[in-house]
Amino acid sequence: MPTDLAFQLDVSLRLVAAAALGAGLGLEREVHGHPAGMRTHLLVSLGSAIFTVLSIYGFPKTADAVAADPSRIAAQVVTGIGFLGAGAIAKYGPSIRGLTTAGSLWVVASIGIAAGAGAYFVAIAGTFIALTALWPLHILVQKLQLAGGKTLRIHLHMRKLNTFSEVSKVLLTHRVDVRSVQSQKSKSGQEMELEVRIASSKVQAALLAELEEIPGIEVESVSQAEEA
Repeated sequence: MPTDLAFQLDVSLRLVAAAALGAGLGLEREVHGHPAGMRTHLLVSLGSAIFTVLSIYGFPKTADAVAADPSRIAAQVVTGIGFLGAGAIAKYGPSIRGLTTAGSLWVVASIGIAAGAGAYFVAIAGTFIALTALWPLHILVQKLQLAGGKTLRIHLHMRKLNTFSEVSKVLLTHRVDVRSVQSQKSKSGQEMELEVRIASSKVQAALLAELEEIPGIEVESVSQAEEA
């Protein structure tokens, strides 16, 4: 690998660009509370750039050796990132979360490879397109989904588990589509999180009001479910 100052500065710029673009993409995931956030995306992008720089310059051709193929290490990065992406995917009942985050990790690896290869325009354009897909398009999808209902996460505190039968009656009355149910025992009773699909804000108001009226049930929090 060359050791002159101009080359070292160029390589440093590539690594800084990869880290900055990766952090920018990861910030969106961090803001929306996903497990793979800014630091994870930064490290994936930076690592991909380092591997790319090494694959291009780390194994120079010599008189008695076959020239190295720079694409081989980059190809292994693409394969290896699948394991990290799989760790971001989790199954909660019938629903699956983390697919978008896994996709963003895969994209940020390609951004790191582009920055490591010195293709700054490709890296910047890729980051811009990915951020557009994760943020503005997510808002658009949410607005389109509101026309056909919305998905909520309702956190309930129950003093006794058998009171869930009353919760089930209320859900059936309002024809609520239950996506997943998670339950955990606490010192004062049972903590339960429901992910449900409701038809309208009117149904939501009536549903929450009836849940509050059930003896031994407290509605701790209600939030709109994030995209995977």
